[in-house]
Parts: sequence; C-alpha cells; structure tokens
Amino acid sequence: MSRARSPCPASSIGVARSLITIQYVPFSFTRRLGLRYAGRPRRSRPETAAPRGRDAARYRERAGPENHLNAAWDPLPPDRRGHPPEHLLTSVAEFGFPLSLAERVRELARIRPNAPAYFVEDRVLDWAAYDAASDRLARILLAGSLPRGESVAVWLPDGPAFHIAYQATERAGLVCLGLGARCGERELAHLLALSGATTLVSAPIVGGVDAVDMVATLRRGGVDIRHHLLVEGDAFVEDPIQLDGAEAPLAEASALTNRGLTATEESLYNTTSGTTGLPKIVIHDQLRWFHFHRFACEVGHLNADDIFMSALPAPFGFGLWTSHVTPTLLGVPTVVMRRFDAASAIEAMCRHQVSVLAAVSTQFILMLESNGFDGPEGLALRSLFTGGEAVPEQRARAFEEKTGAFVLQFYGSNETGAVSATRPEDPPHKRLTTAGRPLEEMNLRLFDAKGRDVTERGTGQPAVKGPVVSRGYLGAPEATEELIRPDGWVLLGDLVELDEDGYLRVIGRTDDIIIRGGKNLSAAAIEDGVATHPAVALAAAIGLPDAVFGERAAAYVELRAGAELDLEGLKEHLAETGIARELWPETLVVFDALPHSVGGKVAKSALRDDALARFSGGIDEDAVHRARAAQRRPDGER
Repeated sequence: MSRARSPCPASSIGVARSLITIQYVPFSFTRRLGLRYAGRPRRSRPETAAPRGRDAARYRERAGPENHLNAAWDPLPPDRRGHPPEHLLTSVAEFGFPLSLAERVRELARIRPNAPAYFVEDRVLDWAAYDAASDRLARILLAGSLPRGESVAVWLPDGPAFHIAYQATERAGLVCLGLGARCGERELAHLLALSGATTLVSAPIVGGVDAVDMVATLRRGGVDIRHHLLVEGDAFVEDPIQLDGAEAPLAEASALTNRGLTATEESLYNTTSGTTGLPKIVIHDQLRWFHFHRFACEVGHLNADDIFMSALPAPFGFGLWTSHVTPTLLGVPTVVMRRFDAASAIEAMCRHQVSVLAAVSTQFILMLESNGFDGPEGLALRSLFTGGEAVPEQRARAFEEKTGAFVLQFYGSNETGAVSATRPEDPPHKRLTTAGRPLEEMNLRLFDAKGRDVTERGTGQPAVKGPVVSRGYLGAPEATEELIRPDGWVLLGDLVELDEDGYLRVIGRTDDIIIRGGKNLSAAAIEDGVATHPAVALAAAIGLPDAVFGERAAAYVELRAGAELDLEGLKEHLAETGIARELWPETLVVFDALPHSVGGKVAKSALRDDALARFSGGIDEDAVHRARAAQRRPDGER
C-alpha cells in the first residue's frame, strides 16, 4: 500500500522539506531511536514482542514474577512519589534522549531556525520563533516569583499557544496542569483546587466561554486564583499577553538559568478525560513520553521525513505524544487545528502533505462522512493513529481504502501508557479488529475479579509494569491504591483476551458491562453491532435500570445526513446480519449529535443522565437508585 507522494497544491512546505532531514539530528540520538537517514527505507525489525501460537505460553511465562524487568520498572511507593527512582536517572543517557523537551527545542532553534514547527491555518511557527515565544512566556511566569515546582494551570484552545505554554512552564521550572478547552466551572474549580495551581494561563475565549468572566465566577466560588495571564492570538512573540488586566512584565533572561525541569522530574499534571465524572490528575514526567516516542517510532516506522497532523485535544495523552512530544523529538512539523472540522482537516492534510494523522474514531468517521476523500490523489498519508475508543472495523477498512493509509492504534490508558500496538505489517484482519500484540517491555499480565493472576488463561483484566507507566494520581491516594496493586502492577479498566496468535482484543470494560438478568453483556459489542447499520454514523450503548432484569441495553445513535431509523428497523438489520439476539438493544434513542467529553470520546455520563431523566417514570425508585450508584466507581469516575 505504500506509494510515492502525490502532487498537491503549492504551499510553503515544499521549501521547508529540504531542511527537515535526519542529518541535522545527533546521530547517537537517531541511532538509539532506531531511525535512519531520510530517503532510505526503514527495515522492519523482528517481532520480538509478539507472542504467537506456541510462543504465547512462553510469553505468559515471561510475564511472571521472575521477570527482571518487573522489578526494574516498579511504580513508586507513596512516600517516593514525586522523586524519580535512581534507575531512571541513567535512562536519559542510556537511550540517547535529550535532557528535556525544552533542550530539544533549543537545539532545533539553533540548527534549523527557519524550519516549521507548527502550521495552523495561514500561520507558521518555526523552531526559532517557537523557542523565543516559549522563553518570553517563561519569563512572564517568573516575573510573578513563582517557586520552582509550583503548578500552573493552562486553559487554552488547541493551537500553537498551547504548546508554547507547555514549553514555558517547563523552562520556568513549573509543573503544567493541562486543562481541556471544554472544561466547565465545576471541572475547573475541582482541578485548580486539587493541583494547588493559583496562576491560570488562558485565552480570552476558551470553548465559547469568556475566560475573564469565568475567573471572576471561580473567585466568587472560593477558588484561589491569584494571577490570570491572558494570551492573545497564538502566543507568538508579537502577540500581546496581559497579566491581571495590564501588560505582562518580563523577568530578566538570566532568571531562566538552572530553572528548567529535566526529563525525570514531574512536569505535567495530565487530567483524565472526564468521560464518566469529575476528572482526576495523573502525574507525568517527560521520560515516560520519551519511551512512548521510542515505541511509536518502532511501531509506526516514524522518521524525520514525516509531517504530522494531530486533530486531537492536546492536553490529553493521545494528543500530547502526537503533537507535542514525538514531532519535536523527530524535529518535524505538525499541523494543528484550533477547532476540528472534517473538511478543513482534509484540505490541510493535502496542502501540507501530511504523512501521519492522529485522530479518534469519531473524527476519522466524520472525515469519511464529509465525502472529502475522492481517492488517494493529493494525499501523502501513510498512517492514521487512532484509538481512545472502540475502532469500528468497517469504518477503519473504508478509511484505508479511501486514503491508502494504514490504520494503527496503541492500546493503553493515561495511567499506564502504551500496552499493545498494531503495526503496518500485521495481517489486515488482525490490524483492524484487535489492539495488536503486547509491547514486550510493558510485561502484560491478566487478573480476574478476585485479583488472581490468570495470564495463562488468556482472558482477564490487564495490568502492566514498564517504562511508560505514570506515577499515579495527585491528591487521590485511594484511587492510586486501586490503580496500582500492592505488588506494583498498574491496572487498566478493561477486560481483554489474547488470541492464539498473541493479539490483544478488548472485549469490554470492567465498568462498561450491562448486566441483564445475570448475563454480562459488553456495551462495546452492542455498539459494534448497531454501528453496522448503514444509517448509523455513531453509536453508544448504556444500561438502563430495570426492576426485573436489573439492566437492559439502550442504544444512543447519531444518524447520517438524511437517514432515518427506528428500533424495529434496527432489529431487522441485526437479525439479517446474524448478530446474537442478546446483543440487540431494547431501546433506541436518536440524537442529532452525541455529546462528547473534553477528551473527544462519547460522554456516556451525559447519556446515562439523559436516560434516567427520559425513562425513570417507568422504573421503580430502587432501580433508579441502584443505577445512579452504579454510575460512580470507587475511584471517583462515573
């Protein structure tokens, strides 16, 4: 499926591409990442991480307690969180990583100052301008005499300003609390209080909300916001920045000396997406993202000739590595969007000859629905990284046929990082219906509901130890204890199975199971069935409380333009398709547009609230009470 790049409308990228070659990157850095010089094909490495057939048992045996890697990557005990374990201090040099992402940007500003770092609409931010803008904002932050290690909240729409702000906090020695653009008053108050951040960096308008008005509201509600930095435009050097209503002062340039955070220090408070309730804060350092980048380069054959486009919300894990970390480590440009629009995304992909796209399933489905892909002509796309929610096989296959690109995904979570991945060389059926093979360094094990190791059976709740796991949750010791087992294994909230070839398949979530009359039904399986109807653009399944059966399945759908669908028509289709009757929804609700969380996923908490309001009249009070209680998990999510 590989092919030469197709002609595309003229753009500045034609000039810039000659600058973006691997020869400018230190050889030791590229060699340790498995990269090669631009223009030379990258050879596939042996599938050493792939447990298949007879090797599956050996893989499961390797995942046992005797594995020396398990001890090497134990998560930190509670009294050591916030301090890197000693073995991490050698990892930066061992793998040829830069001391920090800021140091990498400084290097790129020196060796290729005029090469583009970010494209957004008609603006271009080159590496020199990125470096200068980041220093400027860092000096503004330091003018407030913030102590090193203090947290600063960043509430900005997607675009260059977001990345400049992240760079600035790192250079100023401050921990960045990344806030999604869709955060409301309740979420903002909760996260600011939990993080201890008293300085807020925002745009004038974020997610359609006036930021000055929001700050006033939060202050009236008792939230301690001492300083509000208002960033105009994209935070380029020429764009104005105000501090508490006046022109922001600058600290001396010397104030940045010895202030920057290193890769092994806490640098980011990343929030959970809030799909199911108030978000939690996950503690990150850059080293875990450097290792994630290493995995991505190997899995996706990424190289210094790539051009990225990330259509994802930047504050969250998927958006971070695809727009902030990996492109910078490779020294390549990224196309970002202030607001996702399918037609505009396709036009930008063509104009900038994007080779690597990152988008959640909902976004690439919207691209398909826009009819903007008339064929591969004009596109240079090689790979789509997707995930964050179930990837529908038929839509993924259609995307590959329309674009000629491979649809790839990492499986994991904000807390664990990457656990498994699909690769271009995987058989198409496996690539599009599974989450790929486990990454060997992540040492996957499976546990049952009682916490017993059932890896040998091939089905259970996954847990990992490896170089990309997080440090747990901030200010939530009980949630961290539920996340990290006493023996150090970091849990995911899914149920998975390993097939005979070692491919991992997500069969449901531990909290996304509909229990009808004692029978466990996977909401994901119901969604997959409903999504096969030609009228359905997007589907989500939830459990409705039922006085007799406990729960029954309800499907919420978003239809294609001009389509109509009722429950009987859906059931007829499911019967014709051969989908098991137990996976047929008993209720159908059609929305013009399904609600989404700040992370871009379907917000099932909103659907559950709608269902209880819509149908509670026919349900006894005990069933409603049980349903509301079931929505809230012990870790605070819903």
